[in-house]
Amino acid sequence: MYSQYLKIENGKAVKPDGYDSSNIVHIRRLDHQRRVLDLGLSPTVLSSIVDEFYYRVRSNPVLAPIFEAKVGNNWDQHLVKMKSFWISVALNAGTYSGKPVTAHIPLNNVQPWHFDIWLGLFRQTVLDVTGSTEAVDFMMVRAEKMANNLKGAMFGCR
Repeated sequence: MYSQYLKIENGKAVKPDGYDSSNIVHIRRLDHQRRVLDLGLSPTVLSSIVDEFYYRVRSNPVLAPIFEAKVGNNWDQHLVKMKSFWISVALNAGTYSGKPVTAHIPLNNVQPWHFDIWLGLFRQTVLDVTGSTEAVDFMMVRAEKMANNLKGAMFGCR
């Protein structure tokens, strides 16, 4: 796996092209990536989490209609985008360049409590896919931050 900011060889994060050992940002990013990979959260595992999570979303009687109304027949593109997002979020990989808040603000069929269902499904999916409470804790910090940002933008609440 390779991006501008992430290079993985034999399951380990290594210095990507352009790495500057005197640049604190580069040093911290590589250290972070190594810790995340040690949790078992490789791009392949993150991709599996996304696939399984959205399978569960599409099976959920509350969330499915919301997502179907927005995503419709574009699930393949949505999954690619979400994999890029979560790999970027988890591994600081620079693979995602979208604007999730802007994309969610127009959704008028979403209520603040929907995020609780979303977070519960996400938590259980990460646990089921990884079997690791440490991976769950790591991913949930990021998922909860995203949910709070979206709720704040959409409803003025956190």
